[in-house]
Amino acid sequence: MIPLIVDLETVWRGGQNQALLLLKGLYERGHAAELVAASGSALGHRARKAGITVHTVSRGFFRLSAAAGIRSILADGRIELVHANEAHAVTAAWLALRRRRLPFVVSRRVGYPLAKGFLAQSRYRRADRIIANSRWVANQAIDSGASAQRISVVYEGAEIPPPLNPSQRAQARQRWGVPEGTPLLGCVGVLLPDKGQEWLIRALAEIRKEFPDTRLILAGDGPCRTDLEKLATDLNLSGAVIFAGFVRDVESVYAALDVFLLPSFFEAFNNSLLAAMAYEIPSITFAKGALTEIMEEGKSGLYVSGPDVDEIAAAVKSILQDPPFARTLGQAARQRVANNFTAEHMVEGTLKVYAELLGAI
Repeated sequence: MIPLIVDLETVWRGGQNQALLLLKGLYERGHAAELVAASGSALGHRARKAGITVHTVSRGFFRLSAAAGIRSILADGRIELVHANEAHAVTAAWLALRRRRLPFVVSRRVGYPLAKGFLAQSRYRRADRIIANSRWVANQAIDSGASAQRISVVYEGAEIPPPLNPSQRAQARQRWGVPEGTPLLGCVGVLLPDKGQEWLIRALAEIRKEFPDTRLILAGDGPCRTDLEKLATDLNLSGAVIFAGFVRDVESVYAALDVFLLPSFFEAFNNSLLAAMAYEIPSITFAKGALTEIMEEGKSGLYVSGPDVDEIAAAVKSILQDPPFARTLGQAARQRVANNFTAEHMVEGTLKVYAELLGAI
């Protein structure tokens, strides 16, 4: 099987990580998948280093240049299926596939309703299958006009790392200037209003009343950073909140943590949460969007209802006060990922969709 994965995003985010895991998984199973990537994209660079065949295109005006590039790749009849991994790619692939009967797959990783415009609806009507990364995303798409018969749910996957050892933890804590024995909370993600990092800073002030040395590391950058730094200063927490910025070797953050928090208001799924769980870090999230599909409350993680400082603080304290509970929660989290959300599960689920479509030709 030779599928063509199309991703025209230039930055590295969760969707691009999933595309790379998919490409590697397809290669490992003997499928010569190829990638169409935008000029200068992080995904294109990493895929090329992994030995993947990469075709570079310009996103161009209304994706016309990218569509022309895809059409050229399809000309020799080698490609059996086209899979658009993100929104820019959907437009370019849809244009390239006009008058071609190749199976067309679209990944859907956002919980927003499908746009109502004619062109937007036409792109998704052309898709032979929409792969939603959660049941919540699938339902949002169906409610806004997508055909339920053309939607498959394939959860995103994480790689299961080897268990962390004390030396790795010590090195990670040294990097971030956090002594052993000092509780460290953390969040990994873009600093945006809907990601909710503000509420972690507010909750930290409450947590430090009982655990005065507790610190918080925010790994990621974004437009809210200045406001968050000001909030930390206003709450006299500037020395307790570590603004790490974008961290390329993000495992050095996970290795240092005692508790992972994800205070997101609107989440279609979340790779950072999967990674934290895979590292056996007890995790707390808002019970919003698709996040309720990932953990089992009280067994493999804790949910809080939303931006309630007292509730967030109480959940963190319940972990910090009870080390055996924290260990049990972390171990169950890792097992939950291993059983349901590995990269292997994601690749096999995607391959099943491909096989169903190619078998229908």
